[in-house]
Amino acid sequence: MKRLIQKKLKKTKENLYYILSALMIGLIVGGIDALFGRVLIAITDFRGRYIQIFIWFLPIAGLFICWMYHRFNEMSLKGMTLVLETAQGKRADIPLALVPLVMVGTWITHLFGGSAGREGVAVQIGATLSHWFARRFKFADNRTILLIAGMAAGFGGLFQTPFAAVFFAMEVVVTGKMLYQAFLPSLVAAVTASTFSNALGLEKFAVPLKQSFNLSESKTMFYMVILGVSFGLTGRVFSVLLKRAKAFMGEKLANPYKRIGFVSIPLAIILFAFWNGRYCGLGTNLISQTFTGGEIFSFDWIIKLLLTVITLSIGFQGGEVTPLFSIGASLGFCLGNLFGISPVLCGALGYAAVFGSATNTVIAPFLIGIEVFGAKNALAFVLVCSIAYIVNGDRCIYGAQGSSNSCRL
Repeated sequence: MKRLIQKKLKKTKENLYYILSALMIGLIVGGIDALFGRVLIAITDFRGRYIQIFIWFLPIAGLFICWMYHRFNEMSLKGMTLVLETAQGKRADIPLALVPLVMVGTWITHLFGGSAGREGVAVQIGATLSHWFARRFKFADNRTILLIAGMAAGFGGLFQTPFAAVFFAMEVVVTGKMLYQAFLPSLVAAVTASTFSNALGLEKFAVPLKQSFNLSESKTMFYMVILGVSFGLTGRVFSVLLKRAKAFMGEKLANPYKRIGFVSIPLAIILFAFWNGRYCGLGTNLISQTFTGGEIFSFDWIIKLLLTVITLSIGFQGGEVTPLFSIGASLGFCLGNLFGISPVLCGALGYAAVFGSATNTVIAPFLIGIEVFGAKNALAFVLVCSIAYIVNGDRCIYGAQGSSNSCRL
C-alpha cells in the first residue's frame, strides 16, 4: 500500500511538473508568436503598398537568406525535419539558432513577395524552445512530451485555435499514432499561448457561418463526397509536388546560392505579372475574398499552389499551412459555384480539408474548422475531412513524418 501511494504521489508530482512547464512554455511561445505574427502582418501591409518595388529584389533577398543560414547555422535549414526527427527520437538536439533564423528568414521572404506561409515558423519556434527547456531542466524520462507541447503552443499561439493545435502536434509527428501522455501539457501550452498572444494584440481569424448543409438530402451527401475527394487530391498533389520540386531543384542546382538566385528571377516576374502580386505572401487575400464576397478566379487555387511549391522548393522560408488554407478556400468557393451550393460553406470545408490532406492529419482539420467557422457544420467537416484524409494516401508535406511501424515514441 505504501509503495502504491508513493507511486501515485510521484506520478502526480510529475504531472504537475509537466503542467507548470507547459504553462511557462505557453507564455514564452505565445509572446514570441505575437511578435512574429504582428511584424509579419505589418510587413505584408507594407509590401502590398510597394509591391512594384520590393518584388524585383526577391533574388537578392533569397541570396541573403541563404548566406544567413550558411553563416550562422546551416543545420537550421532542415526546419521541420529537425523537429519531427527529434520528436521521434532520431535526433538529440535542435539548435537554438533556428529560432531567430527562421523568424528573420520568413520576414524577408514575405517582405519581398515570396509565396509562403507562417505556421512552420511558429511550430519550429515552439518545439525548439520547449526542447531546450526540457534539456535545461533535465526532463530525461520523456522530453518528447514537452516538445509536442511546444509545437502545440507555437501553432495555437499563432492561429489561436488551441484544440486543433493540440491534435496537429500529436498527429503530425507519427502518422497513425499519438502520444496521449502529451495531451494535457499540450492543451495547457496551446491555450496559454493562444490567450497570451491574443492579449498582446494578435487577432484570431474567425468566420462564424450562419448557413448549414442539409446532410439528410442524398444530393448534398453526394456533393460532400465529391468535395472530400477533390480536397484530398489537392492536398496530395501539393505534398507530392513539393517533395519532387525540392528533389529536382537540389539535383539540377546543387549550389544553394545558384538555386535561390537564378530561379527567383523568373519567380519574381511571374508573381508581379499575375495581377500585381495577387499570389504573393500568405494568401490571406484569397481567404478574405472567399468569405467576404470578393472576386475569386477559377484558377486562383492552382496558381497559388504552384507558386508556393516553387518558392519553398528553392530555399525561401515560411510554412505551407496558410497557403493551403487559401488554396482550399478558393478551390471550395469555385466548386460551390460549380455545383450550385453555397460557395462560402464549400470554401470553409476546403480551408480545413486541404490542410488536413496535405499534413496527413484528420482530427486537427476537423477541429480547426469548428474553431474558425463554428460548430453548425461540424458533421460536414468530419465527413469531408475524413474523406480527404483517406484520399491523400499517407502523403505529407513534412517528409520526416514517421509511420507507426517505423517510429516508437
